[in-house]
Amino acid sequence: MTRFELQTPFAIALLIALNSSPALAQSAPAPSPSPAPAVPSPPAASAASTIPGDQAQTVIRSLTVTGTERLEPETVLSYIQLRVGGVYSEALADQALKDLYASDLIANASIKNDNGAVTIAVQENPVVNRIILEGNKRLKDEKINPEIKLAPRQIFTRSKVRADVARIVELYKRQGRFAAVVEPKSVSLPQNRVDVVYEITEGPKSKVRQINIIGNEKFSDADLRQQMVTKQSRAFRIFSSATSYDPDRLAYDQQKLRQFYLTQGYADFRVVSAVAELTPDKHDFIITYVVDEGKRYKFGDVTVDSQLRDFDSKRLTKSINIEKGDWYNAKLVEDTVDGLTQTAGLFGYAFADVRPDFDRDKDNLTMNVKFVINEAPRVYVEAINVNGNTLTEDKVIRREFRLAEGDAFNTLAVKRSTARINSLGYFQQNFEVEQTAGSAPDRIVLNANVQEQATGELQVSAGFSSQESFILSGSIRQRNFRGLGQTIGLSADYSSYSHSFTVSFAEPYLFDKNISFGLDVYRRDSNNDYYNDNSTTFSQATTGFQARFGIPISERTSLVGRYTLNWDDVTLDKSTYYSTRLSPTGKPTCDPLLAGRYLCDAVGSRLSSIVGASLVFNSLDNTLRPTRGELYSLNLDVAGLGGSERYAKFRFQADKYKPLGSGFVLQFHGEGGYVKGIGKDVRLTDRFFLGDPQIQGFDIRGIGPRIRREYYTFDSSGNPVKDDNGNYVLSSNSNNSVDDALGGNAYYLARAELHIPLGSGAAEMGLKPSIYINAGSVFDLTKPTLSDTGPKSVFIPATNSSGQALYTQITAATLGSDGTCTTTASTTVTNAINPNPPACLTTNANTALGTTYPAFREVYLGDSAKPRVSVGFGINWNSPFGPFRIDIAKAIVTQPGDDKKLITFNVGTQF
Repeated sequence: MTRFELQTPFAIALLIALNSSPALAQSAPAPSPSPAPAVPSPPAASAASTIPGDQAQTVIRSLTVTGTERLEPETVLSYIQLRVGGVYSEALADQALKDLYASDLIANASIKNDNGAVTIAVQENPVVNRIILEGNKRLKDEKINPEIKLAPRQIFTRSKVRADVARIVELYKRQGRFAAVVEPKSVSLPQNRVDVVYEITEGPKSKVRQINIIGNEKFSDADLRQQMVTKQSRAFRIFSSATSYDPDRLAYDQQKLRQFYLTQGYADFRVVSAVAELTPDKHDFIITYVVDEGKRYKFGDVTVDSQLRDFDSKRLTKSINIEKGDWYNAKLVEDTVDGLTQTAGLFGYAFADVRPDFDRDKDNLTMNVKFVINEAPRVYVEAINVNGNTLTEDKVIRREFRLAEGDAFNTLAVKRSTARINSLGYFQQNFEVEQTAGSAPDRIVLNANVQEQATGELQVSAGFSSQESFILSGSIRQRNFRGLGQTIGLSADYSSYSHSFTVSFAEPYLFDKNISFGLDVYRRDSNNDYYNDNSTTFSQATTGFQARFGIPISERTSLVGRYTLNWDDVTLDKSTYYSTRLSPTGKPTCDPLLAGRYLCDAVGSRLSSIVGASLVFNSLDNTLRPTRGELYSLNLDVAGLGGSERYAKFRFQADKYKPLGSGFVLQFHGEGGYVKGIGKDVRLTDRFFLGDPQIQGFDIRGIGPRIRREYYTFDSSGNPVKDDNGNYVLSSNSNNSVDDALGGNAYYLARAELHIPLGSGAAEMGLKPSIYINAGSVFDLTKPTLSDTGPKSVFIPATNSSGQALYTQITAATLGSDGTCTTTASTTVTNAINPNPPACLTTNANTALGTTYPAFREVYLGDSAKPRVSVGFGINWNSPFGPFRIDIAKAIVTQPGDDKKLITFNVGTQF
């Protein structure tokens, strides 16, 4: 590997002097070709050539080119002006050498004249075999290679290498690495080929060590630094990209400073200079701003001069939200211009020109502003074009427009159309309807230039809870099925508590009419292991469907009707939780001591026929990713149109999104409901339940009325344990208690959530954090009948399928030498009479079969309308393997019986 070498001016001059001496020229042998340096330097005006001084004006008799390998001699001659029959001179020879070097084909050249026989000896530039990058870790080859113009099989030249080095260094500077050094080297190969190696020393990322501001008197350095995007490098900003030096960001910060001062009334503010100095070690920058704040102005007279016949200047002046005497604020001026432009657009003036004229009174420090609305034609929609959609049909997009071709232009309708198309979720974020001039001054063309994105969703969620243990769910959904805007989905959930399966379909425009239709068919199975003994005590199977239709009432309000038919079957394990203890007929029935009275009441099959309706108001700017607007819904469902269940259920929901600026969005959410039985109590499965995921910080169904079964404790002798006050001691081990949620007839839930923007780097990773506070409760339930066995065990006799009690009867026994009667044979019978007992028995020896259960008592908890409160934060991450959500929430206000949970997460993907 050889370094690139330069021929110094001294060496070139010496070579010219030697060749200019006749004596030396005659005695010195012809120079033999020597290995060319990696990057030869073209000679200066007096190039190294063999041109005797006494033959300066000879006629060229012949031209010979030597040393070529790939080039033809004619190609070399085409680059110079020397020709056979022409006059040879030192000036022409010198120019010929310059022309050869300028061709980038020649590494070294010399010209010799022998009485008109001119010989041109050349050494060709080598051919690049390959380009090699070494030492680059922060920037991969794929990032650097596009900056390298020298390529394999091209002619190698020093100028191209220098240009490539400069581009690589500039690339590192754009990454904030101003200490980066690129050293080019070449490796000579046979056949006049070379490998070009760029050895890169990347160096550290250059940070902004200090930001100095000179000339500020009204605002502190800290206040002004807060307005800048560039931040000073500090330990707590170790993960921030804003601490790196960026010349473009420096210019942007100057604009930010000017904007800040203009909103504070300093209309004459200017940045005198902004200088970024690199420290000697090239590790950091010190930025210095020199500013001139100027005087602070107030608003003077603020008027509107409208040249449009539909607008009254005086009325518009009164509507402006700027008061005379307020401090001047350029942002208010800008907002007023936008507002007047929007107002003009509502009346069809799409190209209304609103210009603020400023009259600055430097003596009184006031700023008079006149908003001039220039004359413009009323505009009509000439055409609506849809571009970029390859899967989605045109009609899916066109039906969301609130304008038709030929309608008068209206900015509000255009804005609403943009919001509706964004809400589809089929296209890029922040889609905007483009407005262009039509074929005439009073014509406008609306263009929907869309970029389709993935509308299929494949989601897999996993979690863990104290009630359901491991939870796994999956779903697949296509929100733009066949490009018609239809939604089709399939979902399944599985856990130790429940599993379900749902197929869904939705058509937003049935038969191309403004009527929506949806259908869900489902099967849900749930169970609960109340005693933690691996046996199922309570199982519910629900099979049904729901069909719904929706019609619009206004632009933002719609009415949805639905019909639901459910078949529910609630069962208990008969072999474990049924007995004849309370059965007058001897037939096994659900025993409250074994299963709980509330579960015995829920057992059975029933058919629910439910008719419902919802009134929905939606003003969200985007249904999938809202940042402003409101969503309200009122829901009423009545069961009783056939079936066995009778109840009325009312629910409401409200959401409001409010942008706070700088990307922050504040969300308020509220919901509640009440269910009332018609002629009978509401069954357990039709009540409201509350917990995760509705309110983080609590377990699934972790809030509301519940029954806790607590067990008495006994000592080693079998006697119940009492405390110092004589009260029986109950087990403090949570694994020895059963906690069953009963739900409630009423509930409410409120949430305030702040969505927090992150820097550009985090945004590119898809990180979207939020913090929130929740408050809610489930309540209003008639207290159920509770069981309490007292401090003694309960014996439940066993029965056969006919309900007859079972006994163990000894049929054979042997009398031992010690007088002990040992059983040798027994059988199970249904009566307590032993007609032929063994001789050694003194009784019939019939023992009742059954099970002895621990002594317990049931406690009713949680039926309180007092709010449960939790606070926490969550992070959404569009990870490489799909969307990921994690929540960490702490319950800070609870009621006895509530079940808490700290962490939840789920993960999925899209296609």
